Amino acid sequence: MFNADHLIDLLIMGWLSNVPLAIGSILTLGVFFDRMRTFRGLEAKSRALATRVIDTLVSRDLDGAQALCEKSNLPVGAMMREALRWQNIAVDDYDRILGTLRAELGSELRRGIWIIGTVGSLAPFVGLFGTVVGIIRAFADLSGGGGGGFAVVATSLSEALIATAAGLGVAIVALVLYNYLNTRVGSITATYARAAERLVQAILFVESGATRDPDISDPDISGHDSSGKPAGGAA
Repeated sequence: MFNADHLIDLLIMGWLSNVPLAIGSILTLGVFFDRMRTFRGLEAKSRALATRVIDTLVSRDLDGAQALCEKSNLPVGAMMREALRWQNIAVDDYDRILGTLRAELGSELRRGIWIIGTVGSLAPFVGLFGTVVGIIRAFADLSGGGGGGFAVVATSLSEALIATAAGLGVAIVALVLYNYLNTRVGSITATYARAAERLVQAILFVESGATRDPDISDPDISGHDSSGKPAGGAA
């Protein structure tokens, strides 16, 4: 015969809500620190490499630009190296090639971040599940405990509310970290996009055979404006 009281006793032990929340917290922190280690200094290094490659390419040293990309282990270096493999193709083709490469790099930057978003979305419901289980136990204690009134169920109700608080706490932290990491990814991918745009301009300049250096500097990449002065400096 099915023993409902025994099932409730198993549920009230708390592992059905506490264990998933603990696992979610560990996964969230693990992904966060892994992504932070990957992102550390990546944007500044990418800008510096893009500036060196573009300056070298504009000076018509294609081999030197390719060598800089080969020596670098940065994702933007791989993107620029692939673009430099193609010669005398249409601008639209360059855009498609670089767009595909940027999409691949963006996917790599976002690796694992979906886990944090999932934890942030599910944690409140896991906590709510623990709360419902605690309330079931509270009413079971009240109906079978004889005297004592509210004192009989106070412990179970406390456990139920703790489950809700734990779920909300995990969700809040996860969503904050999720939004922060997505902001960092957006900033880095924007740097890649600007580098790709300037690289195409440099390639077209070299292929055109023009003798006048193009104005392709980008303050977001090189840290200098088109006049050669530090970006944001006095005129």
